Amino acid sequence: MKTNHSSCTAILVGKKATMDGSTIIARNEDGYGAIGPKKFIVHAARHGQPDTYTSVTTGVKIDLPADALRYTAEPSVPTDEGLYEEAGINEKNVAMSATETTFTNPRVLGFDPLVHNGVDEEAMVTLVLPYINSAREGVQRLGDFIEDYGTGESNGIAFSDKDEVWYMETAGGHHWAAVRLPDDAYAVAPNQINIQTIDFNDTDNFMWAKDLQEFVADNQLNPTPDTFNFREIFGTHTESDAHYNTPRAWYGEKLFTPDLEQEPTSQQIPFIQHANRKLAVEDVEYFLTSHYQETPFDPFGDGTPAQKKTFRSIALDRNQISHILQIRPNVDAAHAAVEWMAMGFFAYSPYVPFFTNINDTPANYKNTTEAVSLDNAYWLYKSLGVLVEPHYHDFIVEVNEYRDACQAYARSRVIATDAETSSQSDATSYLTKQNDVTAAEITKRTKTLMDHLVKEALELSPVTFEPGDNL
Repeated sequence: MKTNHSSCTAILVGKKATMDGSTIIARNEDGYGAIGPKKFIVHAARHGQPDTYTSVTTGVKIDLPADALRYTAEPSVPTDEGLYEEAGINEKNVAMSATETTFTNPRVLGFDPLVHNGVDEEAMVTLVLPYINSAREGVQRLGDFIEDYGTGESNGIAFSDKDEVWYMETAGGHHWAAVRLPDDAYAVAPNQINIQTIDFNDTDNFMWAKDLQEFVADNQLNPTPDTFNFREIFGTHTESDAHYNTPRAWYGEKLFTPDLEQEPTSQQIPFIQHANRKLAVEDVEYFLTSHYQETPFDPFGDGTPAQKKTFRSIALDRNQISHILQIRPNVDAAHAAVEWMAMGFFAYSPYVPFFTNINDTPANYKNTTEAVSLDNAYWLYKSLGVLVEPHYHDFIVEVNEYRDACQAYARSRVIATDAETSSQSDATSYLTKQNDVTAAEITKRTKTLMDHLVKEALELSPVTFEPGDNL
């Protein structure tokens, strides 16, 4: 079973662009195929025990510090093709999401080829998240690895803490750049290089590989010499981009900045944008679970068959796990970080909020198997999609009501848990138990929904015949 990953969709939101002052980094992880089991775990902190990381995919060996922070992770099952820990939040409330697959153009790759024994996507969270105290530190640590060891992929990686959101992109085998998202902005990242103009005089808001300017100048790689546009220098601008990537950015900006006049195939859609309102977790969820609703391009809509297949959807069959990593400013650090998570096909699945100051995860989120089992969350939500898909228009109202009810419940659980955590002598143990309660209730609601849908589906079979049908 192939578990490595390809196309994803990410969205980032700065603290002054959210309703409650949170920073948010979020992403759908989509695999190469419809099946790619994931689980949700937490790694304990490590103290005074040096370690060595060896990649099963590239063979690179890297010595690790003796001390490591506790962190959550979303690894693949099985791990024989790499860990692919995807995303998590560490005990310092620093979040990381890796990675958004991108592509470097062949001109650049001629000068800086990809390296196939370096640091790839499958290793990034494992090598970085347990060892950083801020989002900025995360960019620098990963950047050092890319320069020292190289990478075999082009990727976008998001980092956040309570104050800052950073988006980093690798290009070629050894180069990278990063931009700090303005506090009042949001950004949508499909599978292409997104970072635009870099100001090398502004080290507060930009970071880059040590030789980035020299590399571009020496090899005459800049098509617009009056500015340093990372996307124009390193990225691709293909017909595939226009149908696979840019429409997702267009739709996100259509949702949050509707006055913009843009075409879904435009190669000039800005990366950093400002919304027409403050955004909340629910807005991010809507985008990540969307499929071009209210446009002719919705696969479930009223468009022509050709229109429905024109653009790559955001929610699609390859969805595996989706995360919204929220660091909140107005609660104590002990419970400020929440990892909202959905599995399966996200247009049908609810997001479950998990506090990340924990020492364990719910059993059905960490026990994922390769075989189908409704006793683990991954397969439960994948199976929900199998039920809904053939009867979308019959079931979608009931499914949306279920998702809305789960979201309201999830919000109430976060509020109630916040109110009680400060009075607990052991916040970590308390939050671990509260996560179990929340996950158990939403799992119960999901199984109840599936019970209803199975029974409804049995009444919808076209293979039926009643006495008198031939009269």
